[in-house]
Amino acid sequence: MTEKNKQIFKIRHSLAHILAMAVLDKYKDAKVTIGPVVENGFYYDIDFGEKKITDADLKDFQKKMKKIISQKFNFKKIKVSKEEALNKVKGNEYKEELIGEFANEGKDITFYSTGDNFEDLCEGPHVENTSEIDTSAFMLTKVAGAYWRGDEKNKMLTRIYGVAFESKKDLEEYKTQMREAEKRDHRKLGKELELFTFSEHVGGGLPLFTPKGTMIRDLVVEKIAKLQEKLGWQKVTIPHITKSELYKISGHWDKYKDDLFHVRGKSDTKFVMKPMNCPHHTQIYAAFPKSYKDLPIRFAENTMVYRDEQAGELLGLSRVRAITQDDGHAFCTEGQIEQEVKGIVSIIKTFYTDLGMLEDGKYWVSLSAMDPKKPEKYLNEGGIFDKAEAILEKIAKDENLPYKKVEGEAAFYGPKLDFQFRDAIGREWQLGTVQLDFSMPKRFGLEYTDEKGEKQTPVMIHRAIAGSLERFMSVVIEHFAGEFPFWMSPVQARIIPVGDFANEYSRNIFEKVKKAGFRVEFDDSNNGFGKKIRMAKKEKLPYFIVIGDKDMEMSKLTLESIKGDSEQITIEELLEKFKEENK
Repeated sequence: MTEKNKQIFKIRHSLAHILAMAVLDKYKDAKVTIGPVVENGFYYDIDFGEKKITDADLKDFQKKMKKIISQKFNFKKIKVSKEEALNKVKGNEYKEELIGEFANEGKDITFYSTGDNFEDLCEGPHVENTSEIDTSAFMLTKVAGAYWRGDEKNKMLTRIYGVAFESKKDLEEYKTQMREAEKRDHRKLGKELELFTFSEHVGGGLPLFTPKGTMIRDLVVEKIAKLQEKLGWQKVTIPHITKSELYKISGHWDKYKDDLFHVRGKSDTKFVMKPMNCPHHTQIYAAFPKSYKDLPIRFAENTMVYRDEQAGELLGLSRVRAITQDDGHAFCTEGQIEQEVKGIVSIIKTFYTDLGMLEDGKYWVSLSAMDPKKPEKYLNEGGIFDKAEAILEKIAKDENLPYKKVEGEAAFYGPKLDFQFRDAIGREWQLGTVQLDFSMPKRFGLEYTDEKGEKQTPVMIHRAIAGSLERFMSVVIEHFAGEFPFWMSPVQARIIPVGDFANEYSRNIFEKVKKAGFRVEFDDSNNGFGKKIRMAKKEKLPYFIVIGDKDMEMSKLTLESIKGDSEQITIEELLEKFKEENK
């Protein structure tokens, strides 16, 4: 973490404490719980009892926070015993619970004091003095509900969010970005463009895709399939349920068992809805003997997995319970790792180049490594994790990827190359990924016979190009603000005759464009010409083709684009233009 990042972290963390001070100044019986730093700001979860917090309260809290900051209070760290700590938070069962856990884990128990009489359980760090905080560079943004410690069995608390930056300019830029994000919200555009919907009768987090939304999904899947088919990836199909034993062997059970949907049939066998596909793919590999001559073997699949996300965490297509994974797993020898990973990287590069998202400065690659301070979180038998990280770093250098090593972001079974993309308004998203796994093949006893006739364990490579299709769609809808690239648009053009006199000529154009393989519509509705144009623009079609008397006289057509361009061309020129753009 850079010095600048450390400072903004301290500012945001300190503002969480100052928010708690402002709350307790107005509501003395409120119980403050935890107030961590999050992206762009902070929040604090608070038990207000029966009191409902409104926007008017946020204004009062923010005004009080600025007053506290202006008094130039110091932040002072205090280390205490368990007994002293419990005495300080007497009556606050939330803090008492945390203190008990810290003591059981042998952690130091520390408080930070601020002002005359405020102390809060915290390990820090904070600014040394509130004068380091610019009062024009933060704001409280919203109120939400949150279960204590994210467990829906616990009490619902009030979460107050705030954003904070080092300067007023940074805050204003953030506000502008948020206004633009609101206009691009995939939930809003998804409804306006009729791409997907949700139903209370089906359930939260279970999206239903319309013909247009399904078309986009199919086009993405088809494009990836064409790219990877050249490199020998083969499609497989697996069931949506499995015995829980599969995930106990793979190592996923301990990590994911609380996030699974459990299924009971007529027998006593316990099944779960699959939360991932990799263990299933190992069983396809294991079904038949393998020689080194058979490797690499590459399995690819687009299939749904299911995770029991909490209702409060569901968000449009970004966070769902039914996740369609663009998934793939390669099994190879150690000597084939570089070739396989580079092949996957080439697919990712091509795919995102065609989306205009792989330009310099618009993406970077996280070499997601294990946290050396918490080695117990990873399956690092015999140091295989270190070995895998070194291999991926070499590949990142060979491929000239703009990478940086990020500790603590690895999967529990292996390190990753995670491709991070910046969208049109500067937000960052993790989409494509390549992951090395030396662990799962050993756990399942996967083997191949080498050149000497001896049994060896293959390496497993996990890969995703788009990742979750639902999350990918949420990103591209917002990135393009609904104005999709020509190849991805569910409707690429609409033909609009100026009047009934042009219908026959227009339909002839329509048939030729459709026969050439493009997704085109013919608007012969009873709507007026002006309304037809407005609808085409509202639906964000890449092109609409206007046919009037002059077009007919010259055996041409008028091509209008969503960008505002207009040209009169022949049908042959139109088809050539569409053909080039569809590439």
